[in-house]
Amino acid sequence: MSKDFLLELGTEELPPKSLNKLMTALVVAMESQLRLAGLQHTAIKGYATPRRLAVLVTALDTQQPATQSERLGPAVSAAFGEDGVATPAAEGFARSCGVTVAELETSNTPKGKRLAFRQVETGRPTIDLLPDIVERSLAELPIERRMRWGASRTEFVRPVHWLLMIFGKEVVPGTVLGLAAGNISYGHRFHRPGPVTISSAGKYAEFLRQAYVVADFSERRELIRNSVTEVATRQGGSAVIDEDLLSEVTALVEWPVVLPGRFDERFLAMPSEALISSMKEHQKYFHVVDKKGALIPVFITVANIDSRDPDRIIAGNERVILPRLADAEFFYQTDLKTPLVQQREKLRQVVFQEKLGSIYDKTERVALLARTLAPHCGADPELAGQAAELAKSDLVSEMVNEFETLQGVMGAHYARAEGLDPALGNALAEQYLPRFSGDVLPQSPIGKTLAIADRIDTLVGIFAIGERPTGSSDPFALRRASLAVLRILVEHEIDLDLLCLLRQSAAQYQDIVDSIDSIPKQVLTYMLERFHSWYVEEGVATNVVLAVLASDLSNPLDISTRIRAVADFTQRPESSALAAANKRVANILDKQSSNNTGAELNRSLLVAEAEQALAGRLADLSLETDKLVQEGCYAQALTQLASLHEPVDRFFDDVMVMVDDTALRNNRLALLWLLRKQFLQIADISLLAVSH
Repeated sequence: MSKDFLLELGTEELPPKSLNKLMTALVVAMESQLRLAGLQHTAIKGYATPRRLAVLVTALDTQQPATQSERLGPAVSAAFGEDGVATPAAEGFARSCGVTVAELETSNTPKGKRLAFRQVETGRPTIDLLPDIVERSLAELPIERRMRWGASRTEFVRPVHWLLMIFGKEVVPGTVLGLAAGNISYGHRFHRPGPVTISSAGKYAEFLRQAYVVADFSERRELIRNSVTEVATRQGGSAVIDEDLLSEVTALVEWPVVLPGRFDERFLAMPSEALISSMKEHQKYFHVVDKKGALIPVFITVANIDSRDPDRIIAGNERVILPRLADAEFFYQTDLKTPLVQQREKLRQVVFQEKLGSIYDKTERVALLARTLAPHCGADPELAGQAAELAKSDLVSEMVNEFETLQGVMGAHYARAEGLDPALGNALAEQYLPRFSGDVLPQSPIGKTLAIADRIDTLVGIFAIGERPTGSSDPFALRRASLAVLRILVEHEIDLDLLCLLRQSAAQYQDIVDSIDSIPKQVLTYMLERFHSWYVEEGVATNVVLAVLASDLSNPLDISTRIRAVADFTQRPESSALAAANKRVANILDKQSSNNTGAELNRSLLVAEAEQALAGRLADLSLETDKLVQEGCYAQALTQLASLHEPVDRFFDDVMVMVDDTALRNNRLALLWLLRKQFLQIADISLLAVSH
């Protein structure tokens, strides 16, 4: 038999930015606890509103399945005497099991037959288990700070005011978080503030909808999305729906009512990003654009009440947004009075990192690095240096002080307002790209230069003071910075020796940090390790990345090209045999003191037909593959080397390498080194071999 089970916790307003995560975590925790209890169900669904978390488990077993246990006793040979009478050992085992010897059974074990006591334990009723299951599930929720309320020592993310637990139509007897379970929920705070009796678990969402609560988070989010889109269309524009804002607004309302509003057109003279940030961050409004993507003086708000006089709500929102936009206008006009170069002077008082000086000091270092890097990115060195000097000036502006997310963006607007080179303004806007995984990259030459140089300075500086990220801590976001640099270099095909750039950066820390010499190599290793996660996400095998990184390489674009070439090579039918042969060669050479890496091949000592064939094929290939490798055509080079499959197999089938004749042995080792050297130009193919 099965019944639906419903849990609902009624709380004070839950944190909107984590509501969806809490709901998902509760579903996962409940599913885990039910599985541990051996209880089957057909589905489990979470619900969440600003003041409730709920889970509905469909067709949950009404009882745990029965379990059979077996307890082993003494060996049968020791349990009975020659006369067949039970020994004290058998009698004692029977008493401990609460039965007679006659009720015991025998069990065949690897050590022979033994007495056994078997019993079937009936599973417990689910209704008795549910309170503990719920308690344990709630304890697993990812809550950073738990609250206490009243005189109780009970803790949760917010104070809990009611607890609903029903199994089918029956209230689950029990207490959770200090509250006795019932079948009473509560409706919308204004439209239906009184109690709502939930008489059937499976009809939970229907009962709440009648009480002006859309309990399903996903349904509520899509309802808001569609309504915002429709209202914006009626206002003559298109709503720009930010997914994070949509989720946050969804977590703020139980009965969403979408309404438009307008603001004074004079504010459109400001940068649109400032208006959008003010509406989004302060008021949780959606902005609206015209067909060309330009902002229009319309906003969309989501109320939590279906008013009989919606015009009053609209007017109220319009009154609220006016001073917000006026403040933004004041900040903007104030910032325009101070050129970026003067704003930069204020950075002398802003600490970048205690041991690494001020942000002004950082701009000096980045500027020097940017001038060196600029030619590699196709940028003008002097303009790149100027962009780096002014890159952080907007951090001390009034606008960025109010809206942190506008850093870089406002710098670009202020640069254009000053009449600075447009390329410089674009670079200031692009310097923080990419901000997150999958984000767009900077596109302008100076933007690429600035984005790389800024992150390299941070990486080197933080490593230099010994603050390398740990598994759980990365306060300066060095992992993200490393991936950003790699993405820019690889995806924009910038041919750059990263180690040289890191050394140039480290040279600027000579007077700040002792023992700087080893830092560039440490940073390079750390950065190149990020290729693992990048390519594994793309489906490239880990051993492919390791095979390439085994070589002492420092050009990310070159490394990426090799990885893709080796990944393609592994799809060839010859690759596994050649990888195994390379591993065998590596093992043989590793056991030799000199590895014969400098030995010349003496063709007069090639006596076996198989070694002559391999040497001849290597000689034919070497000039062509060397040229391909020098040109970076690794895929074509590996295609050529794949033809070594047959002569390599014949060599190992027909030729004994470690013969007693020293000259012959050393010559064969030299031949193997020539073979290995051909592949090592591209990657250590031996690492592709599968161990059995």
